[in-house]
Parts: sequence; structure tokens; C-alpha cells
Amino acid sequence: MTNGPAESPVTALQPLRAEDEVVQLCHDLIRIDTSNYGDSSGPGERAAAEYVAEKLSEVGLDVQIFESEPGRASVVTRVEGTDPSRPALLIHGHLDVVPARAEDWTVHPFSGEVRDGCVWGRGAVDMKDMDAMVLAVVRDRLRTGRKPPRDIVLAFLADEEAGGVLGARWLVDHEPELFEGCTEAIGEVGGYSFTVHDDLRLYLIETAEKGIAWMKLTAAGRAGHGSMVNDDNAVTELCEAVARLGRYEFPVRITKTVRTFLEEVCAALGIELDPDDLESTIARLGPIARIIGATIRNTVNPTMLDAGYKVNVIPSQASAYVDGRFLPGYEEEFFAQVDEALGPGVTREFVHHDIAVETGFDGALVEAMSAALRAEDPGARAVPYCLSGGTDAKSFSRLGMRCFGFAPLRLPPDLDFAGMFHGVDERVPVEGLRFGVRVLDRFIDGC
Repeated sequence: MTNGPAESPVTALQPLRAEDEVVQLCHDLIRIDTSNYGDSSGPGERAAAEYVAEKLSEVGLDVQIFESEPGRASVVTRVEGTDPSRPALLIHGHLDVVPARAEDWTVHPFSGEVRDGCVWGRGAVDMKDMDAMVLAVVRDRLRTGRKPPRDIVLAFLADEEAGGVLGARWLVDHEPELFEGCTEAIGEVGGYSFTVHDDLRLYLIETAEKGIAWMKLTAAGRAGHGSMVNDDNAVTELCEAVARLGRYEFPVRITKTVRTFLEEVCAALGIELDPDDLESTIARLGPIARIIGATIRNTVNPTMLDAGYKVNVIPSQASAYVDGRFLPGYEEEFFAQVDEALGPGVTREFVHHDIAVETGFDGALVEAMSAALRAEDPGARAVPYCLSGGTDAKSFSRLGMRCFGFAPLRLPPDLDFAGMFHGVDERVPVEGLRFGVRVLDRFIDGC
């Protein structure tokens, strides 16, 4: 179930206040290896699901574990609110993580070690930190008899790192009644701070995310001996197409969410927004520039190549895999441009395809997020942004929910937060976790 050092650097105390317990919970979750290799060859989420279910059952919740495949487990429960006439809120997080190689890390990636004021390990920001914050808040509220103002459905999910097919998508397709009454949802990759100066921090709330097009590209040709002239070489055809696609300059396309974000940032920085030179503005955003820079255009990145079986044999087929992402409202244009770049000699098929989503930055839920952030940080200003990646929000939006990314963290100004996602030495500040617990607790009261 666990990896890394046998000795835990965190001493468990019962009962713990939510701000202290969140560190223990995050540590424990990281120590459960839930690496997702995309093919169900990993350990799965069952051990983590059982841990989460136990923590929720301890405070009186009726918890269900669902397996879409052996070991691929999700946890769902409902917290009863004081006003059953109000629509319910979904709070969701995923239990799986991307793989990690221990030799690349300063600490063991599945140790959950607390060092230099941070909890270290795979999943520390993606997204066992949020899982731990939600657990800590819910456990504290139920121990002290504080019901939320409306029903809250909690979902801790499998398989998000491979598109959610065995997690959120499976539950939406097979158990939609679990989410009955849910009109809004919060999940990962939002609510974190970007420091403008000592008295102003922008907290980025995800209101949109790009669609996903993971594709396999295939070129066919004439097999033959490697020593002979061959003008119908599948490898050559494929490599030329992949190079064209990888270097393709997709045009800038500014969605409503991205425009609002850039206007807010420019106002905060005291600069003018130059629509002809957005890259210069984005370059001033420091650690989050990579995330924001990918939201002003569609993107495709080649990631894998596969061809041949012997050095002196020209294969009859060659394949490549690419990661494509398209902005809300630009899916049709994206695929037309992809096909233009590939040319007629290469076919494409989906490995995984999912929608782009976008909602407005308005309403009572947004007001509750903003108020909770300001209560804990007077220098907070909530702003909407578009995520360059994807989350389980795609699946829940199919049930008609408005989905937001809100996993609140106040971060040190110099922390490369974007680099933590799927990177080495992933870590989350302890004070950030405690801040998130306080904000989430206030948010639940106000939502």
C-alpha cells in the first residue's frame, strides 16, 4: 500500500483540529502509491479509496466505494445540509497521480515527508492536497455538529490522470443518481495565489478549460530492405508530418475567460493590454506564465513515436502520438488546422477525446469564493482563468453542472507552482494547506 521510509515524519494525534489534521491526511495520502500509467497496470486507487472511506465513516457518513475495474476505485458520499430545498454542491478530487521515478527526486516521491515547511511527494499539488483539505474540513464540521447550508456530495475519484474514463466519466455514465440535485461543482487547479505585490494577490479561479485530443497518427508505406532506395517510406512520411504539426503556429484566439483574466492582470500590474503582443504581458506573470501562455491558442505536442522492428528493415507502417488541446469554441477550427498540417499521407484516430468547458465568473458561488478568500487574505482578489489542461469537470459538466476550479492555496511568491504539476520534487507549503482549510470552511458556510 505504501512506499518510502517506514518512519512517518508526522505524529498522528486524535482528535486534531482541521488545520493540523490536514498535514497528517496529506502525508498519509501521498504515502499510498496510486500511480496511473494509463493502462491499469499500476496499483490502482483502491487502497487510497479505503483510507478516504474510513476517514469519512469515522465521522458518521454513509460512504460507498465504486470499482469500474478491479482496483480502480472511487468514493462517493453525501453530507446533509440544513436546507434540503436548495440545490446540492459537488466537491470532487481525484486519488490517482502520475508516475514518479524516485532517483529523480530530492526525497522519495511517496514518502509524504515534511521538510522546509512543505509536504513533499507525488500528488502534493495534483491533487492529494485538496483531497486532504476537504477531508479535514468535513471531518471537523461533522465532529462539531456544523452542517453545511445545503447538501454537499463528496467524490474522490479514480483515473483523472488518464482522462477520467474509469472514474468521473464512469460514475456519470453508470451512477448519475449519486449527483442528483447538484447544479455546481468545485475541484482542482484553482484558487491559488499569484502575488502582484505585498498588498495584492490574485487568486485564479478556473472557469474554463481546454478540450483534449490525444491522437494516434499513422503513416503507411512500402516495406523493404533498408539498403535500397524507397520513395514510399512510412517513417519518412510520418516524421515530416509530425514535424509540421509540432511546429505549426496556431493563431491567437482570446476567449471571454482569458480576456477577463488578462484585463485583470494588466490592471493589477498597471500596464496596458496590447492585443498584438500578448506574450510580453504573459511573460511578466512569473511562475504561472506557462499555464496562461497555453490558453491563448490551440496546441499540439508530439509525445511518442513507434516504428519498425529491425534496423535494416523499412517498416510498412509508422505511428506517433500527440497531445492536442483546443480552446472553448474552437474545436472545429482546431481539427481543420491539424488535418492541414498532417497532409493526406497520415491518418489520425483518438486515444482520448473530451470537450472544452467554460462558465461565467458570476453568481452566488463565485461571491462565496471571493468572500472566503478575502476573509483570510485582505489582499486577495479573485479572477477567472482558463486551464490549459483538463480535469474531471468535463464529465460533471455533462450533467449540467457549472464547474469551477477552487482548491485554495496562498503560495510563496517565488514558488514555481506550475512546475509542481507532474514535475519532480512536487510539494505543497504546510501554511498553504492550513490556509486552504480555513478558506474552504468559510466557503462552505457561505455557499
